[in-house]
Amino acid sequence: MDYRLEEFLQQRHKILLVDDEKNTLEIFKRQLEDDFAVTTAISAQEALDKLANEPFHLVLTDLVMPNMNGIELLKIIKRQYPHIPVLVISGNATIEMAVDAIKIGAEDFIEKPVEDLELLKLTIRKNLKLKWQTEEIERLQNILSTEFDRGDIVGNSLILQKLLSKVKKIASLDTTVLITGETGVGKEMFAKLIHKNSKRKNKELVTVNCGSLPEQLLESMLFGHQKGAFTDAIRDKVGYFEEANGSTLFLDEITETSASFQIKLLRALEESTIRRVGGDEDIKIDVRIIAASNKDVKTEVKKGNFREDLFYRLNVIDIHIPPLRQRPEDIAALANYFINFFSKKYEKPYLKLAKTTLEILKTYPWKGNVRELKNAMEHAVAMASHNKILVSDLPDHIFQENFKQNSSIMKIFDSSFPEAKSNFEKTYLAFLLEKCEGNITKAAEKSGIKRQNLYDKINKYKIDIEDFRN
Repeated sequence: MDYRLEEFLQQRHKILLVDDEKNTLEIFKRQLEDDFAVTTAISAQEALDKLANEPFHLVLTDLVMPNMNGIELLKIIKRQYPHIPVLVISGNATIEMAVDAIKIGAEDFIEKPVEDLELLKLTIRKNLKLKWQTEEIERLQNILSTEFDRGDIVGNSLILQKLLSKVKKIASLDTTVLITGETGVGKEMFAKLIHKNSKRKNKELVTVNCGSLPEQLLESMLFGHQKGAFTDAIRDKVGYFEEANGSTLFLDEITETSASFQIKLLRALEESTIRRVGGDEDIKIDVRIIAASNKDVKTEVKKGNFREDLFYRLNVIDIHIPPLRQRPEDIAALANYFINFFSKKYEKPYLKLAKTTLEILKTYPWKGNVRELKNAMEHAVAMASHNKILVSDLPDHIFQENFKQNSSIMKIFDSSFPEAKSNFEKTYLAFLLEKCEGNITKAAEKSGIKRQNLYDKINKYKIDIEDFRN
């Protein structure tokens, strides 16, 4: 865990409880004061007075109160104190009030009576953590905004901001860098980013895929060769090391190289010299090396597949790019970036990502990472016939995977009954509305659910009917 986050979570956070019932305030205070510093307010106006005079980390407010209700209080807090997360709680509020609260900016809605105290504490801690992450992202973005070109790296997750912050620190140095991460996470993009912000940026980055070339050809391409060194060597050839002199050389899939090649590469790095294949003279080079692998390089060292001394020589700075499934906050930004790119490429009008489609993209595992998402968005743009990207525009395997994830027997038994019911209802409504093209009358007839009840369920799950209309 990040030490800054650890410090934040260890604080005794100040919570403001707002309810017009004294008994409720006393019960909640008694239940929460072991973990938090709790202050109470008997009305919305008293809550605003206390917010004006002392700082709070989070507000927990009832919705149904006399004079000024929780919705009005929420609007004022979000306008005057946008950094404070607000949880709304009620046993009397209508579905419309709960939906309005979420739309205005409430982080969560909790129904009374609260039977699971630990779940309430967990919800509070989750939202405190999200508050910290939002502020940390802003802090890192402010750092990155000065003299740093993030190129084509898209996303706003805390994970990504930390990676970019690290790149900014090391880009101008001449240290070797080892980038690791699954296939498709963007290792080459990060190599380009490092080079783009380095002192060597005025010269081209030279890229070699070590895994796609046989050993003899790789050696010849990297170090060059002398005429007559082997059968096809009909003239002297400059290798990539010499081509990258004064610049950066990116060695992708470095763990796919042979032991004998690794020895030669290590010598080149240690001595800053190379010798062409068939040559007898050392050539001085000034090259920055960035290497990458989709494997765990330490494991490859233990297996004897990669030289330990070369690993330490390359791993002066390590950058690990987590898979896309571990940073779902980046999916919306990436998807929209690719949609805009392919809309221009295929001369299509501006396309918007439907909310239901985005929800599916966020839960899909993305084994192929950013590259798979890019391909999926190209498919969706090509297939789109509405002004939005609908679920049916996605590749079939994503559509099927989502249905399988949301309806599998194992998932049902791993969930509580309310969770299982909620997951089923949400998935069913999305598929129903898609099939009926957003026509509520048709959807009500097909499902056997009364029209008003259907509207209530759609509002409950914050489904936008317009996403399904042509």
